[in-house]
Amino acid sequence: MQLKRELMVIGGGPAGLAAAVAARRAGVRDILLIEREDCLGGILNQCIHNGFGREIFKESLTGPEYAQIFIEQVQLSDIECWTGTLVTELTAGKRIIAANSRGLHRICAQAVILSMGCRERTRAAVDIPGTRPAGIYTAGVAQNFINLRNLMPGKRFIILGSGDIGLIMARRLTLEGAEVLGVLEKLPYPGGLPRNITQCLEDFNIPLYLKHTVTDIHGKHRVSGVSIAKVGPRGGILPGTTRKLACDTLLLSVGLIPENELSKAAGIKLDRLTGGPLVDETGQTNIPGIYACGNVLHVYDIVDQLTKEAEAVGRAAACYIKAGQSQLPLLRVQAGSGIKYVVPQQISAPGKRLLSFRVDTPGQNKYIVIKSGRKIIKRQIKQRVNPPELIQLEVNLPELSPGNIIKVELK
Repeated sequence: MQLKRELMVIGGGPAGLAAAVAARRAGVRDILLIEREDCLGGILNQCIHNGFGREIFKESLTGPEYAQIFIEQVQLSDIECWTGTLVTELTAGKRIIAANSRGLHRICAQAVILSMGCRERTRAAVDIPGTRPAGIYTAGVAQNFINLRNLMPGKRFIILGSGDIGLIMARRLTLEGAEVLGVLEKLPYPGGLPRNITQCLEDFNIPLYLKHTVTDIHGKHRVSGVSIAKVGPRGGILPGTTRKLACDTLLLSVGLIPENELSKAAGIKLDRLTGGPLVDETGQTNIPGIYACGNVLHVYDIVDQLTKEAEAVGRAAACYIKAGQSQLPLLRVQAGSGIKYVVPQQISAPGKRLLSFRVDTPGQNKYIVIKSGRKIIKRQIKQRVNPPELIQLEVNLPELSPGNIIKVELK
């Protein structure tokens, strides 16, 4: 038997919760929210540090506190939620197969919102040589062990990668009595937000080694140490710089990968730069009626930004359900010199549009130049730009001509 719903939201993290509530407020009554974990909230459940909600709620909340606000809104909105349920298949016809303790379920919807989040890159993704002992974890797994399971994964740590989760875990481990020998970053600048560099490393005297990486892992049954070395300007190891550090645990904070296996199976086109779907300004993919939001689209720095855009996607999905159709994209948005990627990658109508992008190198007193046909929009970025920080600009795009390209450049 096949169930029918107006809207399905796959993923019950902060993006899925916000999108579902926004769609409900926009008039969609029959919503099914599916989450594979046993409770809603996603990654926020293990983020017990504060700093969430400063933009939306004007106060600093912990991750679980932030998530609980939207969980309660979902409950008050009478949105149907299936937790402990895994979606195994999604088709272009907006049909899914989901599995849980009650069996297999076939469900068809008028619209689908994808909000599956990210997974962490592992040792295999960055090709670290050496033995395969116990004591090698991603930073998120270590966070889950300590914050949710009350388990300490080690005593002496090296952290590879300066992403925000790795920086936050350096502080967390220190507070729990562990020794963090250092955070290594192969690039000449850190990969996390400046506030996390200050609050998590500098305030706790944890050294940050830029242009360094792990070249070998030692140990038979348990990690006994790692070899580290300096990285040259072309990415190679500089001869004579290798040294060994004794430790019992290596944490990896080397990036996130959007969870898009379902998207690929449905025929959704992906952006090779973000790892997420190609979308227009409403969050709609190349398949009408299927939308994407949150970290499955691209990785956000701040949950408040993610929430606002997820709410907009929820409202757009509601409009699609009411109208039964949507505008076709006219223009392609392209990342130019100095820009790593831009979201959305397509625009379907003129007017005020929010562009989210990252630069590929740090800089100051820079200008963002947006070219659309003969029109050029130039905006000065007053603050210093950094690759780890997402930049968002609202621009008023002129009348669009089919086939034109909007190019975003950093000058």
